[in-house]
Amino acid sequence: MKLVEIIAAGKIKKTPYEDLFSVYQKRMHWPCNVHEIESRHTQGSKIREDEWARLSEKINPSAYLVVLDEKGKSMKSADFAALFGNLQTEGRNHIQFILGGADGLSDEMRGRADLLLSFGVQTWPHMLARIMLLEQIYRAQQILAGHPYHRD
Repeated sequence: MKLVEIIAAGKIKKTPYEDLFSVYQKRMHWPCNVHEIESRHTQGSKIREDEWARLSEKINPSAYLVVLDEKGKSMKSADFAALFGNLQTEGRNHIQFILGGADGLSDEMRGRADLLLSFGVQTWPHMLARIMLLEQIYRAQQILAGHPYHRD
C-alpha cells in the first residue's frame, strides 16, 4: 500500500490515547498519514456541519474510501487484510478512512464511501475507535506479510 490516510474529527492531544496511537503508527511499514480536523464552531449543529465540510475537503476522489459507521459492515481481521490485498492487486494503492465526530456523519458522506465499516454493535469512545482502526491496519499489514502477529 503506497498511502493510508486516517481523516478524523477531533484531536487526540496529550492523553494515553496518543501514546497508544503512536505505538501502532511507529510499527507501520506503509506510509500512514493522519489528518485531525476540529470544528471552528461551538454550537451543536454548526459543529457537525463544519466537521462534515472539513472532512470532505480531505477526500481524494481517486482513493478507496472507507467510512467508519455503526451501520457499516463488520469484518474479521483476515477479511480486512484481504481488502488491502485485493486493492493492491487492482492497482489501487491509496486508501482513506473517515471517522466522524460525536454526532456521526452525514448521509452524503456515507454515500460517498466505497465501504462502510463497523467495529460491531457496541459503542466505542471516538479516540479508542481511532486506535482500534490503526491496530487493524497494522494487523492487515502483518497478515499480508505472513508475519505471525495475527493468530486465528
